[in-house]
Amino acid sequence: MSKQWKIKPCDEALAEEFFQQLEQLPRPLAALLAQRGCKTAADAELFMNPALSTLRDPFELPDMEKAAARVCRALSAGEKITVFGDYDVDGVCSTVLMVRVLRELGGNVSAYIPSRFDDGYGLSPDALSACIAEHKPSLIVTVDCGTNSVEAVEKARVAGIDVVITDHHEPDAQLAHAVAVVNPKLSPNHPGRILAGAGVAFKLCHALIKNGRDSGCLASASVDLKKYLDFVAVATVTDMVPLLGENRVLVRAGFQALENSCWAGWNALKKLAGMAGTVEAWHAGFALGPRINAAGRVGRADAALELLLTDLPARADELAQLLDSANRERQAIEKDIVRDAIEEIDSYFDAEKNFGLVIAREGWHTGVIGIVASRLVARYGRPVAVIGMDGVRGRGSCRSIDAFNILDGLNICSGFLKQFGGHAMAAGLEIEEQHLEAFKIRFNEAAIAQLQAADLRPVLEIDRIVTLDETDASLMDGLKRTGPFGQDNPEPVWAVCGVTAADSRILKEKHLKLTLADGKTRREAIGFNLAEKLPAGPIDVAFTLQENVWNGRTTLQINIRDIRPAVL
Repeated sequence: MSKQWKIKPCDEALAEEFFQQLEQLPRPLAALLAQRGCKTAADAELFMNPALSTLRDPFELPDMEKAAARVCRALSAGEKITVFGDYDVDGVCSTVLMVRVLRELGGNVSAYIPSRFDDGYGLSPDALSACIAEHKPSLIVTVDCGTNSVEAVEKARVAGIDVVITDHHEPDAQLAHAVAVVNPKLSPNHPGRILAGAGVAFKLCHALIKNGRDSGCLASASVDLKKYLDFVAVATVTDMVPLLGENRVLVRAGFQALENSCWAGWNALKKLAGMAGTVEAWHAGFALGPRINAAGRVGRADAALELLLTDLPARADELAQLLDSANRERQAIEKDIVRDAIEEIDSYFDAEKNFGLVIAREGWHTGVIGIVASRLVARYGRPVAVIGMDGVRGRGSCRSIDAFNILDGLNICSGFLKQFGGHAMAAGLEIEEQHLEAFKIRFNEAAIAQLQAADLRPVLEIDRIVTLDETDASLMDGLKRTGPFGQDNPEPVWAVCGVTAADSRILKEKHLKLTLADGKTRREAIGFNLAEKLPAGPIDVAFTLQENVWNGRTTLQINIRDIRPAVL
């Protein structure tokens, strides 16, 4: 499917001001900083140099005073504390962070991760019962869950167990009646609303250290929270929260910690993934995160928990291999489902009639259908629901495009659904088999009403049109300072126009290798899966700028995102 290029607007006067005021700042980077929300040269400097010293006081968050006081009391009295987490990357990393910090503070601490298949998501009554039976705590500290767990928290209260909640999910009208609910989304307009679950957990850890140091606690004085930031960084990137504000600060510092991690689990995963040198967001998103997630999707989430809690390198290597095997199994399952789904959809797909796609099959693994739905959205450019049936009942994952709010679409179909929930771009549902066909029809009707007149070609957003000679080492150095890149701070996409292609060749039958030239400057370029994309004559090229390391030599390389015949 061809892409429509969209050049992002830029305040050219502000970009020129940054170029003049900030020393050795390339013009494209000055424009990028203006586009990314910097209003002054001081903002731009802070954006390029996110420092831990700029983190806000953790006690600004709601209920933090009460949360810290209750946990401190438990630590002082030697109470049994259980950290209750979740099976995704954010949940596992948050759990490990909290357990390790509380243990370093002298706490009697255990951890509980619910099963995706036996317990479901979050602090449910059944998961709470299993947690209590296994650990018998007097205090439960949740991470990445619990805000809306009214029934489970009441059940804990009746059993004489206090609950402190740390979470970042959207609150419902009725909150869990816990000792404290530390959730930045309960504070309107608070900048911490973008934190991941691990970011909120880190805030509680920070508050505990501050309390301890203020009271002269020797254990608190010796804790260095910076060594725990690798857990926060990986969780923040994989949970797809905005890489802005404090999240950029935490991820930048966390990646630095991860490069020389003191934790056996991270080092085992890095070795297995072939990671060395500078850590970037894609390492978290595509090398580390999927292996941790795979444990909860097709294996045991507690295997990922044990990996990141062990201090024994040999055991860490064993567990990393286990997670890698689970990830390979997940990839194989996903590949089979994607193949079957594409085969079925292609058999009937009509771009003029099918705007909302629903596909269901008995036995599809519900641990991977969300990933499958994302693959199908990328292929068809339509909202998709993928449902794994188990007899007369099915569980589904939905993914969407910018032009269609998937949650609104499911609301229109609510009469056919047992339950559903989520947000504009992703949602989950449960459905009974007898309503499946009616749901398919109604979902497509809802999508038609919204999308029939829309241009559904995927949009490729271009940050700026540049010249080849601007794609130099100074721009590359500046780009390193504007990362890490991710949600809401994407890796910049540049474009050069009217260039010529030379020395083009095909690699491995699907990749395009060539040299771009404009009469003055030449740059090496590669286009993955673009072997058949090169048109004749002058071309426009959209790309990201990267460093290519080969045989110990580092060179600049243009990584092509799209090619079209020159139009400017």
